Amino acid sequence: MRDTRESRLLLVLLVAIAFALITVDIRGGQESPVDGARQAAAAVFGPVENGVAAAVDPIGNAIGAVRDSGERHTRIAALEKENAELKAKLGSDDRNRNRLRELDSLLKTAGAGQYGVKGAQVIAIGAAQGFSWTVTIDVGARDGIRRDMTVLNGAGLVGRVTTVGPSTSTVLLANDPDFTVGTRMEKTDELGFATGQGDRPLLVQLLNGKAKVKAGDRLVTFGSRADKPFVPGVPVGEVVRVDPAGGGLTRNVYVRPYVGFTKLDIVGVVVQAPRSDPRDTVLPQKPKPAPTVTVTVTAKPPAEGEQAQGEKADRPLQDQPLAGEAEKPAQDQARQQPQDPPQNENQPQDQPQDPNGQEDATP
Repeated sequence: MRDTRESRLLLVLLVAIAFALITVDIRGGQESPVDGARQAAAAVFGPVENGVAAAVDPIGNAIGAVRDSGERHTRIAALEKENAELKAKLGSDDRNRNRLRELDSLLKTAGAGQYGVKGAQVIAIGAAQGFSWTVTIDVGARDGIRRDMTVLNGAGLVGRVTTVGPSTSTVLLANDPDFTVGTRMEKTDELGFATGQGDRPLLVQLLNGKAKVKAGDRLVTFGSRADKPFVPGVPVGEVVRVDPAGGGLTRNVYVRPYVGFTKLDIVGVVVQAPRSDPRDTVLPQKPKPAPTVTVTVTAKPPAEGEQAQGEKADRPLQDQPLAGEAEKPAQDQARQQPQDPPQNENQPQDQPQDPNGQEDATP
């Protein structure tokens, strides 16, 4: 349609008519004169509007879903971040509780042996290609650590310091094949030398080839001169196997160490040795054997009538006579019993006889 003067006048006229109808409809209220025309238009155009709405709603819903999906993704991301933070916090709390338990055990061991210790944390392990069992701890020369100091934890002997840096140190573990420590048996005081064997039990060579050793016996460190590299009384382990004595000068004993070398975390470096040898006081207490439970059963005495029946029933089967055999003992007894001698039928039974066998002639 061309933009001419007539078209403009028509547009203005239609707009004026529309405003007039709107004004009349508003003033008429419920009795509006155009109400009938509006209902007729609704009847005609209503189905068309429903069809258009049915065709357009999926598109509108899809657009809304796309718009809302961004908000949902943002919310999900926030929830996942919050969940990860909670898990990290929970894991941190578990780790902190575990470290507190290890620290508490370390302090108890140090207190029992009167060791002055410097707490440390294992921060690295030795290189696998080095064929050595070592760990790195987070204390060094600045913390007063020196070479050849004893390292322990709450369970017992961990190793000795071999290399010291400004803030870190290297510890040679007790299960390393190059590690050797003097040991003393609990109670018997038998001396020996323990050598590491990697993931196998420690090999202890006792100086006394005839020493009496059995599985379950325990060992502690014997100590070194000037307490370096080892202080005395640190728990080493428990005997698990003893080689039979072959008449040699030494005797081999295999000892399971108290320390788990694959799960070290909190350790202590002994910076001050005890004033006296603690001997066996640092060893853990042996578990007490479980008490034996004794059950006493008291039989209820039967009633008088039941007692006779019970005694008869309790008699062994071989003690009870069989049918037909109950009369045999009485018959045998009758046969064995001597019979009285027969009396003279002519002799009166009421007259006494003379002791000499003569009849009494007295009337």
